[in-house]
Amino acid sequence: MDLVNFFIQLLNSVQYGLLLFLLAAGLTLIFGIMGVVNLAHGSFYMLGAYLAYALSGAWDNLALAIAAGTVLSVAFGWLLEKLLFRHFYHRSHLDQVLLTFGLIYIFEELRSMLWGDDVHSVGVPAALDWSLQLTDTLSYPAYRLFMLAICTALALGLWLLISKTKLGMKIRAGAFNSDMAQALGINIVRLHSLVFAMGVALAALGGMLIAPLSSVYPHMGSQVLIMCFVVVVIGGIGSVRGALTAALLVGLVDTFGKVLLPQFASMLVYVLMALVLLYKPEGLFKQ
Repeated sequence: MDLVNFFIQLLNSVQYGLLLFLLAAGLTLIFGIMGVVNLAHGSFYMLGAYLAYALSGAWDNLALAIAAGTVLSVAFGWLLEKLLFRHFYHRSHLDQVLLTFGLIYIFEELRSMLWGDDVHSVGVPAALDWSLQLTDTLSYPAYRLFMLAICTALALGLWLLISKTKLGMKIRAGAFNSDMAQALGINIVRLHSLVFAMGVALAALGGMLIAPLSSVYPHMGSQVLIMCFVVVVIGGIGSVRGALTAALLVGLVDTFGKVLLPQFASMLVYVLMALVLLYKPEGLFKQ
C-alpha cells in the first residue's frame, strides 16, 4: 500500500469511526443514564436515512432535509420516551429487550407501508458532487470530506457539552447515580427525555448523512446496531469518551482489515473486542 492509498483509507476509517460514534454515543448515554437496553436504536438510524430520502426528494435540498429531519427526530424521540420508554425504566432488562425488539418489527412494518421495500438512492448535493484529485488516477469524493467535517464538529460539540457545561454535569451525575442526582435537585425525568431525544437525533442524523453514500434500504439498521454495541462494549458502558475512542479503533480495524486482510475482515472487529474485554472487562473507560 502506497502513501496515497494509506491516506485515503485513513480518511475512510476516521469518517466511519466518527459516524459510529454518533450512533454509539446515543446508545451508551441511553443505557448509562436510563438503564435501558435499546435494541431499536438501529431503527432510528434507518428512520434518518428514509427521512433524508423522502424530504430531499420533496424539496430537492439535502441540507434542508437534514435540518428538518433532525428536528423531527428530536420530537419523535421525546414523544417515544414520554409515551413508552418512561414506563420501563424500573422494569427488568428482559422486559426492555422484548419492548425494543418488538419496536424493530413495528418500525420495519411502518417503513414498508410508507416507502415500500425497494432500495432507494439519495442524490449528493450539486455543490459537493466533485472529487479532490490526489494523483493522476486517485481522487477523494468531496461529500466524504464534508461528512468527515460534520462528524468531527458533532463529536467535538458533544464532548464539550458533556465535559464543559452545566447540562453535561447533570448528564454525568445522572449516569453515575441517578437516585442521588434526583435527591440533589436534578429533574431526572426531564433529563431522561432530553438524553433519549438527543440519542435518537444523533442516530437519525448518522442515517441522513450516510444515505447518499450507502443508499436507503430495508433492515439497514440491523448491521449498524451490532457495530454500535461493539463500540459501547469496547469503550465502556455509559462513557462518551470511551465511545469515541472505541469507535475510532473499530473504524481503523474494520477499514484496514478489509484492505489488508479481506479474508479475515468480518471477524477482526470482534477479535479486537475480545482482546479488550480479556484485559479490561469493563471496557477502556469506566462510566
